[in-house]
Amino acid sequence: MTFETVVYEEDDGVAVVTLNRPDVYNAFNTKMCDELSGLWRDLQTNDAVRCVVLTAAGEKAFCTGIDRSEIPADGVEFDPATYEDPGAKLGPKSNELFKPVIAAVQGMACGGAFYMLGEVEFIIAADTATFFDPHVTYGMTAVFEPLLMMRRMPFGEIARMTLMGNHERMSARRAYEIGLVSEVVPATDLLETAMHAASAIASQPAHAVQATVRALWMGAERSATAALAQGAELLAAGTTPEALEEGQKVFTSGQRIEWRLR
Repeated sequence: MTFETVVYEEDDGVAVVTLNRPDVYNAFNTKMCDELSGLWRDLQTNDAVRCVVLTAAGEKAFCTGIDRSEIPADGVEFDPATYEDPGAKLGPKSNELFKPVIAAVQGMACGGAFYMLGEVEFIIAADTATFFDPHVTYGMTAVFEPLLMMRRMPFGEIARMTLMGNHERMSARRAYEIGLVSEVVPATDLLETAMHAASAIASQPAHAVQATVRALWMGAERSATAALAQGAELLAAGTTPEALEEGQKVFTSGQRIEWRLR
């Protein structure tokens, strides 16, 4: 597959998707939205891929939101009845991809970057990463981005980041302290760390992993009672004879898994 705005690589069960507009800090345009949406949907049926790493080209930014050249010119009247959210196609879950996606973030991640970061399973950050939301500073209401991040951040933290706008940036250290990111590593180790996690996930039975991902998101989006009511259905969907056979080979092989302490 070839793209204009992203680079796609695939090897041994893991796909690496790299946002590739470093000259504009990987800001997304219509082309990137279309390419990512199509890619997430293609990956639904690509059985060779069991886990995805989402990262970005360059050291300065993961993504800085929408390309300003695609923002309507001053004086254009805003009509909520006809408004189409420009980032609606960016995230994997918005495109029904329930294979695990790990984000590897360095540099700036702000504003519209949260369309993607709000829909990954977990985030690994370089120690150079910063997180912020400039919308209100520029007179724009922050709506979709903080709502997507509500699942990842305590209310006070998402409120502070959103309302402070361009006046404050959250460090990778602080992002780790509040649970926004699961690990902080030197920038030189970022991709290797993400690939280690992705390879470990990809080595496990796909049906069980993907049904587990669905269960996790169902639990995040619904009440505990509603989610538990569908638990048996997901258990049956993921615990297939093929998955059990694959898992039992690991159990009976006698081979010791070399685990890392985090």
